[in-house]
Amino acid sequence: MLKVSGHYTSIVIKMLLVTALCFSSVSFAQQSETATPQNPMEHSVATTSEAGSEGKTLPPTPNLTINDDTVASDVALTHDLTPWGMYKNADIIVKIVMIGLLLASLATWTIFIAKLTELTLAKKRLRKEMASLNGAKTLKQACNVSDQFAKNSLTNILINDIQEELDLSANTTSQEGIKERAAFRQDRLVAASGRQMNTGTSVLATIGSVSPFIGLFGTVWGIMNSFIGIAETQTTNLAVVAPGIAEALLATAMGLVAAIPAVIIYNIFVRAINSYRVLVSDISAKALLLLSRDLDRENYTSRTSSHHTAESK
Repeated sequence: MLKVSGHYTSIVIKMLLVTALCFSSVSFAQQSETATPQNPMEHSVATTSEAGSEGKTLPPTPNLTINDDTVASDVALTHDLTPWGMYKNADIIVKIVMIGLLLASLATWTIFIAKLTELTLAKKRLRKEMASLNGAKTLKQACNVSDQFAKNSLTNILINDIQEELDLSANTTSQEGIKERAAFRQDRLVAASGRQMNTGTSVLATIGSVSPFIGLFGTVWGIMNSFIGIAETQTTNLAVVAPGIAEALLATAMGLVAAIPAVIIYNIFVRAINSYRVLVSDISAKALLLLSRDLDRENYTSRTSSHHTAESK
C-alpha cells in the first residue's frame, strides 16, 4: 500500500513539474517574440527537430513573412482616415484646436455676408441721395431735400450738421471761420462713418494672421504624441504612426482653410470701405460747396446794398 501511494505521489510530482515547465516555456516564448521577431526559417527547423525527436512527421509549415504592406493594410483597416475619422481619433488638444478653427471660419463667413449686405445697401442709398442733391442750388434747398430721407441717413446728418454750424455762428462776421469750422465738423463725421463701417473687419485680420499659427500648434502637439507612441511601441514602421501624423496635419489644413478666406475677404472689404468713404466725402463736399456759395451770395448782397446806400447818400 505504501509502495502504491508512493508511486502515485511520484507521478503527481512529475506532472506538476511538466506543467510548470510548459508554463515557463510559453511565457519565455512570448517575451522573446515581443522583444525580437522570430525568424520563420528557424521556427520551421525547430518544429522539424522536435517532430524528429518524437518520431512523428509534421506537415510543412508555410513561410510566413510580415512586411510593411501587411502592417499598412492592418492600420488602414483599424484607422478611419477620412477627415471625420481623423478628428474622432485625434488628441483632445488637437480637437480643441480644430473646433476653434472651425468657429473662426464660421465667424469669417458670417461677417462676410453681414458686412457685404450692409456695404451694398449703404452705397446704393448714398448714390441715390447724391443724385437727389445734384438739383439743389442752395443749402436750404439741400435741407429740404434731405428731410425726405430717413432720419438716420448719413446725408441728412451731414447737411443738418452744416445748418447747425450756421445757426451757432449767426452772430459772427468771419465767413472764413464759418467755412473752417463747418469743414472740420464734416471731416469728423466722414471719419466716424468710416470707422463705423469698418467695425468687424479687424476680426477678419486677426483670424487671417493667427489661424495658421493655431493650426501649427495643433500639428506640433499631434506629432509630439505620435513620437511618444513610437517610443512606447518601439517600432519605426511609418505605417503605424502615419494615422497620428495625418490627424496632426489636419489641424494645419484647417488653419489654412480659416486663414486664406479671412485675408481675401479683409482685402475686399478694405477696398469697398474706401469706396464708401469716397461717396461720403463727395456728399460732404457737395454740402460745403453749397455753404460756400450761400456765404458768398450773402457777402455779395451785403456789399451791393452798402454800395447802393452810399450812392444814395
